[in-house]
Amino acid sequence: MKIVMARLNHETNTFSPLPTPLAAFGAGDPHGPAFGGDAYQVARGSTTAMGAFIDMAERKGCELVTPLFAMANPSGTVDASAYRTMRDAIVATIAQGCDGILLDLHGAMVVEDEEDGEGALLERIREIAPSTPLAVALDLHGNISDRMIRHADIVVGFKTYPHVDMYDTGAHAARLLFDMLAGRIKPVVAIARPGILSQTLCQNTEIPGAMRDGVEFARELERHGALAATVFGGFYLADIADAGMSVVVVADRDAAKAQRWADDCSAMLAGRKGEFIFRETPLGESIARARAVKHGLTLLLDHGDNCMSGGTCDTIDVLAECLRQGLTHIGVGPLCDPEAVAQAISAGAGATVTLDVGNKIPMRNIAQRASAPLRLTGTVRAISNGEYTISGPIYTGTRCYMGRTILFDIGAARIVITEQTQEPWDLGVFSCVGLNPMHERYLILKSRMYYRPVFAPLATTIIECASVGVCSSDFSLFDYRRVRRPIYPLDA
Repeated sequence: MKIVMARLNHETNTFSPLPTPLAAFGAGDPHGPAFGGDAYQVARGSTTAMGAFIDMAERKGCELVTPLFAMANPSGTVDASAYRTMRDAIVATIAQGCDGILLDLHGAMVVEDEEDGEGALLERIREIAPSTPLAVALDLHGNISDRMIRHADIVVGFKTYPHVDMYDTGAHAARLLFDMLAGRIKPVVAIARPGILSQTLCQNTEIPGAMRDGVEFARELERHGALAATVFGGFYLADIADAGMSVVVVADRDAAKAQRWADDCSAMLAGRKGEFIFRETPLGESIARARAVKHGLTLLLDHGDNCMSGGTCDTIDVLAECLRQGLTHIGVGPLCDPEAVAQAISAGAGATVTLDVGNKIPMRNIAQRASAPLRLTGTVRAISNGEYTISGPIYTGTRCYMGRTILFDIGAARIVITEQTQEPWDLGVFSCVGLNPMHERYLILKSRMYYRPVFAPLATTIIECASVGVCSSDFSLFDYRRVRRPIYPLDA
């Protein structure tokens, strides 16, 4: 039995100024995406959905074909030629014939000339393989389109945020595909939309709230016979028609039951829509609260500039306010500023230099205030290649690349400055330049949720800090023109 499996993953922030070329699909690896045999080597043993596809197919003795393993950190719209290169690698392989198809996609990819990247891919596949069983594993933050549902036999999404079930989701999708191939099930897929543009800070599945209850509702549907049920929180930083929450249910043969289940879950979410909107506290108040904390490590989350939502990773608002209020013993990072890195490396380790740091990338697609870099004088404490291996529970074992990286000590703060954007997945973002976060009183992280598995257990206090950025929770910064209306909270 021949199975084609591939990964093509990008969460597109249409307000982000960061480009997304082909090279970005190596998630920092300068070689870009992996094709063919290289894709197999990268995916095998990974905690991704595709890693699970490989494990299950190999256990069944299948012939595996792996045309692509590609993942780009969230950023702006995907370059059209890059998308075609990756899409065509998948389609050309399927065109050679196969018995089943397993795809590890995101669900929120927007291309320069196509706002539904995944739907367009699936549509193209169906043109050449109209009846080949096809299962898709998707991210919880997917903006799910009718086209995706129409062209996939099986749709399964993550049930956790932070995403610690990527592998489990892939295993779920693969199990259903093999059941379909064996004739044990005949899946039908239904979708319902509660009409909510939910913010990611309100989609944490680890704490009590509407999102966790929605996921539990989906799990209960699976216990009562659904083959798969997923609450997709959606990705609100995409101005496309299908942005927003959805519920997708896969049932065996009974389309009416699948739709009823999806509608019931969607109605529950709609009844709790207010719980999906995050209300920001003014930045000055958040830092004043941090200053009042007397013991332990305090995490200051600069969620308006979150790398894994398409942030530039160069806004400096939170650090500037900390310095204004007199905080000291601050760790910061990673902050992306290639110009500052180059100047520091030119000066050399141990040198004292004055650098203009941050606020260098214009954010033309949002209503932002004028800002300037922060001029700081300090010592270049360390220089490294910015590489580390994730040891935490998300993307475990993955090699990460931040580009050339420095540790810049300004006295009150020690700042990790990089050439590439990077989510603080792991202590490695700091240890690669010799910084121990536990020696600081405050740690500024450009993160919403992925910091939790590694950094939250180290802290006594966690404070969300509002900043102007392309990942802000302030809807007034974004001019939505294409999203399907009415939708809450844009419309009452």
